[in-house]
Amino acid sequence: MAKDLLLEIGLEEMPAHVVTQSMKQLEKKVSEFLAHEKLAFSSIKSFSTPRRLAVLISEVAEKQADTEEEVKGPAKKIALDGEGNWSKAAEGFVRGQGLTTEAITFRELKGVEYVYVTKYAKGKPAIEVLAGLKEVITSLSFPVTMHWNKYDFEYIRPIHWIVALLGEEVIPFSILDVETGNTTRGHRFLGDDVTIETANSYEEKLNEQFVIADPLKRKALIVEQINEIATKNDWQVGLDEDLLEEVNNLVEYPTAFVGNFEDRFLSVPEEVLVTSMKEHQRYFDVRNQAGLLLPHFISARNGNAVKLDNVIKGNEKVLTARLEDAEFFYKEDQKLTIDACVEKLKNVTFHEKIGSIYEKMQRVAEIAKIVGKTVGLSQDQLEDLARAAEIYKFDLVTNMVGEFPELQGVMGEKYALLQGEKPAVAKAIREHYLPIASEGELPDSEIGAVLAIADKLDSLLSFFAVGMIPSGSNDPYALRRQTYGIVRIIENKHWAFPLVELQEEISAAISLDEKRYGIKLASSQIEVVNFVKARLKQFLLTKNLRHDVIDAVINAEQSNLTALFSSAKILRQHLNDPDFKPSMEALTRVINLAKKAEVEDLNVKPELFDNEAEKELFEAVTDLENRFVRQTMAQNYEDLTALRPLIENYFDQTMVMVDDDKVRRNRLTQLNKIAKMALAVASLDALITKN
Repeated sequence: MAKDLLLEIGLEEMPAHVVTQSMKQLEKKVSEFLAHEKLAFSSIKSFSTPRRLAVLISEVAEKQADTEEEVKGPAKKIALDGEGNWSKAAEGFVRGQGLTTEAITFRELKGVEYVYVTKYAKGKPAIEVLAGLKEVITSLSFPVTMHWNKYDFEYIRPIHWIVALLGEEVIPFSILDVETGNTTRGHRFLGDDVTIETANSYEEKLNEQFVIADPLKRKALIVEQINEIATKNDWQVGLDEDLLEEVNNLVEYPTAFVGNFEDRFLSVPEEVLVTSMKEHQRYFDVRNQAGLLLPHFISARNGNAVKLDNVIKGNEKVLTARLEDAEFFYKEDQKLTIDACVEKLKNVTFHEKIGSIYEKMQRVAEIAKIVGKTVGLSQDQLEDLARAAEIYKFDLVTNMVGEFPELQGVMGEKYALLQGEKPAVAKAIREHYLPIASEGELPDSEIGAVLAIADKLDSLLSFFAVGMIPSGSNDPYALRRQTYGIVRIIENKHWAFPLVELQEEISAAISLDEKRYGIKLASSQIEVVNFVKARLKQFLLTKNLRHDVIDAVINAEQSNLTALFSSAKILRQHLNDPDFKPSMEALTRVINLAKKAEVEDLNVKPELFDNEAEKELFEAVTDLENRFVRQTMAQNYEDLTALRPLIENYFDQTMVMVDDDKVRRNRLTQLNKIAKMALAVASLDALITKN
């Protein structure tokens, strides 16, 4: 008879950010364990609070499924000796399977007879098998771990109790000095220990002890309480999903409440107030129907409404102290000048092998100028970009950013505007950090986008120049994220971005004045190009492209990143065209033969042609060459595929690898011209063509 299974790991309070992922990990590993052990079940549900991780599995089979397995042994001629007796090989084989020679049968396989035996295994009782859940618990991995007491064992937090029940029966095992049982713990302050008599009574029993074990129900209750408060007061409360998840993982029995702060703090930029509330105190900010910030906050306590006034006063006191600091820093920072802050950056180290932040700003100013001209900024934009690059890190030495590092860039924009900088310059100062996360918000303005690219590109080139290249999972300076940001910005802006040429121009400019820029860049860093291409591949993988299309694009003889984006889009559009397969096969044949061409052969000699097909292809290719660099990628793709009938006719009438050296070279040069244009679109020979 099937029974329900409950497994609960009781812990000291876990950090909020690991609770959900640990719950999912436990569910996955328990499910895999049951499948591996051939214990059937109908469904699995997971639970979590700051103090527990649990799973409830419905209708677990009472025993493992019986198994029947056919096992192949040695060939018949090896299993029997000359007199027809069983050999030592046969006897050893069946002994290893726990059987006797009486179980042997013979079966032919590819013309040879082999020994076969059938192994039957009776399934073990579930209660016996489930003792293996101990290994499931100890196998969980966490971003941080700790030791406790005298044990070498590491875990996210000390284990205080384990509930392991199959129906009403305790599954016996222990971890360190903790024995499994059927007693769990209620809310730390409101509840008591409680006996779980049957696995399926788990959630109900904990509810009675002020623990809402289902995180979805707990979150829904928080949302309901906050919405009720907002409706009652005619407020808007933005329920930031990340903050909501964190608050949910800090409580077992939530009660939402409202706190207040003095109106005078509203003179401080709202980003500072929101950061203080959200990032430092885990509060939700409150706004009126016009979207203006109000002097209130909402949070949830871990408990009921008893003495809630005291909780509110305590939270108000903590927030007030933080806001008073913010107000003081804001006033003090307004006494600073941008020039004085920039001067201080000369003494702030960016990295000991690379130099100061001031030197980084000098490099970024030069890189931004080069990139800005390349992407076509106007003269006015270039002037604003130059000013932004000259000062864009100044807020790092302000009091506010020192206290609230999350506000770097944000305060730079605020203070720049207060000191009379152009709005475009101030906005670029804030936007240069974007995107902050791999899929985060991108810079909106063109000046901000160029400054963001320049800042990230400088980090990439500088760290690679001093040999600090990310390897494996090691990337302490987030170069992968920064490079991925460059890729996303370029794709978003549709800018021409010839990476190799830009890298050479930037390296030449920076290396001219090592004293000013603090570093000398290598003129050609192939590792940088490969690193950027790896991030480009990562980006293309998010676009549901076939792997062969991505490989073809990445391996194109094309340094313009925007052209590669276009290539990927175009190939995806044409994959199902009726002429795609023959066109790619024709161009691939050209590419493969062109690999045999000698580099010094640059000019095709029409006088060496001996048929009309050569002449027709030559004229079409010459015409396309004259237009190729001016056309869009889509036009070039269409024109290349339009060459297919000419290429097919050419191969029908022309033998390329003839004995005559001059003719052979001439024909390879002709094909090489086509191949170069094709490879500028994509490495078309990497595409898998399907019937």
